[in-house]
Amino acid sequence: MTDEVGVITGELTLRTEVDAAGAVVVWVQYKDAEEWYVVTGGRAQVREPADAAAIHAVVAGILNRPEG
Repeated sequence: MTDEVGVITGELTLRTEVDAAGAVVVWVQYKDAEEWYVVTGGRAQVREPADAAAIHAVVAGILNRPEG
């Protein structure tokens, strides 16, 4: 689920970054597309920017649902 366009499915790319205010933002896009969308609930304040890597790993694990 994304804030901008709702549900997206298929091959996706996930990006997690820390913004200027120190918040982690999780983005998703259709593979090889130009547009990025914020994952619903994908914003969180963190104490350390390095925490973004752990958040990315958790979100990737939740969103990775291979067929089979």
